[in-house]
Amino acid sequence: IYVKNGYYHIYNRGVEKRTIFEDENDYKVFLKYLKDGLSTPPDPTKLKTIFTLQGASFKGVPRLPKNYYNQAELLAYCLMPNHFHLLIKQASEKIIESFMRSLATRYSMYFNKKYQRVGKLFQGHYKAVLITNDNYLLHLSRYIHLNPLEYTKKLTNAYSSYANYLHLRTTDWVRPEFVLNFFNKSTLAEIKKINSYQNFVERYKGESEEVLGNIILES
Repeated sequence: IYVKNGYYHIYNRGVEKRTIFEDENDYKVFLKYLKDGLSTPPDPTKLKTIFTLQGASFKGVPRLPKNYYNQAELLAYCLMPNHFHLLIKQASEKIIESFMRSLATRYSMYFNKKYQRVGKLFQGHYKAVLITNDNYLLHLSRYIHLNPLEYTKKLTNAYSSYANYLHLRTTDWVRPEFVLNFFNKSTLAEIKKINSYQNFVERYKGESEEVLGNIILES
């Protein structure tokens, strides 16, 4: 269900649960593709370069990847060896569809070329779950940030947006304020009992998936 100004949990994994991030550079390339799609688009006049074709030289702008600045906003993410989770707000009804197609195509082409493989990299179409209330949004952000516990004890070292939420890192294409504003306003009963987002996340280690499941059932 795609709606204007909707919040979505987007996730996908490798075909046959295969690894989609084999080394550190693979993670960095995927993050670069997110940055390309979500950051302020560059000024085309500053990108002009000299091309040579059949002996003739001319100035032109190289082909740029599709850009979704202010159309899709990334609130949270985590990348795992064989899958990923994204929390995205879209401005219009079909932006997520276009954004995810562009992201998956670019990364699949990169991965297949690097590892000399052919065929689909991801297990079918990505999943997009509409977030129906604020409580669901908060618990989903926590679930995403706790996902890497399977691989690391220090969550701020994971390939995720958790460090952005703790103000340890600033990334202009990640928008933690959508979630952190709840902690400034303290409008939800549960938030009033908690001093910080870090406490909200880390006190639920080991329970996040069960709590999220209950929230989804209640939505």
